[in-house]
Amino acid sequence: MRKVNLRMNEQRKYEVIKKIVETNGNKKRAAVELDLSIRQINRLIAGYKAYGKEFFMHGNRSKIPQNKISYELKQKIIELYETKYFDCNFTFFRELLLEHENINISLPTIISIMYEENIVSPRSHRITKRRIREQLKAKEISAKKKSEKVDIKLKQLSLEFAHPTQPRSKYFGEELQMDGCLHRWFDGIKTTLHAVIDDATGQVVGAYFDKEETLNGYYNITKQILMNYGIPTKIKTDNRTVFAYKRKNSPSDEDDVLTQYGYACKQLGIEIETSSVPEFKARIERVFQTFQNRLPKLFELNGIHTIEEANKYISKYLKNFNKQFALPINNTKSVFTNQLEEEKTNLILSILSNRIINSGHSIQYHNKSYKTIDKNGNTIYYGKGTKCIVIKTFDNKLYASIENELFELEEIPIREEISKNFDEVKEIKIIKRNIPNMLHPWRAKSFNEFIAKQAYRQSA
Repeated sequence: MRKVNLRMNEQRKYEVIKKIVETNGNKKRAAVELDLSIRQINRLIAGYKAYGKEFFMHGNRSKIPQNKISYELKQKIIELYETKYFDCNFTFFRELLLEHENINISLPTIISIMYEENIVSPRSHRITKRRIREQLKAKEISAKKKSEKVDIKLKQLSLEFAHPTQPRSKYFGEELQMDGCLHRWFDGIKTTLHAVIDDATGQVVGAYFDKEETLNGYYNITKQILMNYGIPTKIKTDNRTVFAYKRKNSPSDEDDVLTQYGYACKQLGIEIETSSVPEFKARIERVFQTFQNRLPKLFELNGIHTIEEANKYISKYLKNFNKQFALPINNTKSVFTNQLEEEKTNLILSILSNRIINSGHSIQYHNKSYKTIDKNGNTIYYGKGTKCIVIKTFDNKLYASIENELFELEEIPIREEISKNFDEVKEIKIIKRNIPNMLHPWRAKSFNEFIAKQAYRQSA
């Protein structure tokens, strides 16, 4: 016979039932003592007579459960996390195990395995870290009492983030939160991810990578919004960097991003609100944490090393991201209006710069000289000192607004490409230019009034 070791509650049942059988004791007293029914007492008596002491030991004692994870699989999971996925939180780690390692395991099991190894998620909550520290401290005290040498340390600690809970907007498109995040997104290189999120649904409606936080980055995500959804009601953003930034020693209005982006929003009828307080746009701040945790690892696994590759990837990734983390749009009324065509969007997302016609009847722009061409392809000359606005559209076309007339700009080469005297010259046909209709926002008076108002607000 094998040795039978009973636990405390099992041993008590055994002793009471044994006494009843040996002394023909009172079953009702035993039922009260063990808090069981008479029927259960009879079952225990029958079991004792048939199997003896062994009957009171649980049948699954010392048996390995069929669904228990093997030691080898545990070690593999720990090794994968410490070597390949160490910067992922446990939820994301589980998704990567299933997608890339073909290991299907529940999140509670992963958490249990990690805590056994004193591995803490980089996004763990403060209360979790406190609890783990207390457990480790208790182990250290216990080990010292037994004079054992142990090295108990947390293998990973996370930074603490705190964003206050805020009520969501009621409608989709009522409020968007926009910002840029400088981070080492791939290959250890710092680049900026520009992103915009809808406050009502949590849908990320635009994302774009650039080397720095730039007007080009914000124009790109704005174009994504206008083309895919339409015109929102309000945009909340940061005023610590580009949105309230004008370079010192640079009088050019094209360097003043708040002027350029703010003027584009004015044309579209979008209210733009800025603040330097992070809680002012907590939802976009929080989503950047999720991106920082997931995107660098996904870029590494997908072999992405350039900004161009990153922008192609994130345009597809946002669909899955929104499906996983955002609320469905269908359940929220949309207040986006007038989904724009690409041509009109390119015209609105322009960079406007004040210029003066020089003595050569040309316009100087970015160290190059340009002449003005009308719709019929004819060169139009204006006198020296004439004020104009140079318009650089989102698709890099150049126009000039002069005295409420719109012209296309054509670069004047430094040297003639063809000699009229020595080269064969083909007959040049005059081509009609496709110049868009003059828009009121491109008139000098409207733009200059906006600049003056911006300058007054910044100085106040």
